[in-house]
Amino acid sequence: MITFPNAKINIGLYITGKRPDGYHNLVSCFFPVPWHDALEIMESSELSFQSSGIQIPGSSDHNLCLKAYHLLASDFNIPAVNIHLLKKIPIGAGLGGGSSDATFTLKACNDLFDLNLEEHQLENYAARLGSDCPFFVKNQPVIARGTGNDFEATALDLKGKYLAMVNPDMHVSTAEAYGGLIKYSPEPNLQEWLKLPVSRWQEKIENDFEISIFAQYPKIAKVKDILYKNGALYASMSGSGATVYGIFENEIDLNSFFPKNFEVKAAFI
Repeated sequence: MITFPNAKINIGLYITGKRPDGYHNLVSCFFPVPWHDALEIMESSELSFQSSGIQIPGSSDHNLCLKAYHLLASDFNIPAVNIHLLKKIPIGAGLGGGSSDATFTLKACNDLFDLNLEEHQLENYAARLGSDCPFFVKNQPVIARGTGNDFEATALDLKGKYLAMVNPDMHVSTAEAYGGLIKYSPEPNLQEWLKLPVSRWQEKIENDFEISIFAQYPKIAKVKDILYKNGALYASMSGSGATVYGIFENEIDLNSFFPKNFEVKAAFI
């Protein structure tokens, strides 16, 4: 079975406080975007994992895809599998690629072995893998709260808009981003702000991590400036960075505006 885990972007990201468990509460719109990995899972005589494409740091034994398989195998008598991941979504880029891979592994095993798990059950498994993971079960735009797994439906529709995502070939750790927070935000009215024309989002919708990350990494800030100078209706860093995206009314070729080591991925939504 072959599936294509996709990335997501954050439209707005507000950190509203620290929880007793040490994690943070947030408010953000999670939006699925057309930047994909490729994931192949086949029944096998023994469990194995291989990856190609972008090099994944750390031991493959600790890959989230394997962790997802083991979660299901602990509750169901499923056979061993061979997992091959073609990694194309940049790692540590604020795009949720690893979380998507893990959740798509759950969904693929559910289909491959006829486990008949419903969406809410898959979300429960996914939540044990990471905060972003449950989003990729339904893979639809939501307002996310809590640690990122308490969802509220949103009618946001960007169909026909042109999305450009720029990864400046640098890594910003989540811990670094949280460490640079100056203050927590009050609860935003994000659901209502998203109803405004996209061109007005820049008046209202912000990413709390941009202040400190842009100060420390001016190249990331410059990406946002270039997107606006070339007509973006709205531009923002996604998650804790380093990817910056722009939403445009029409198709535009941005490759010439960025160094060759920057990756630009663009498509109509």
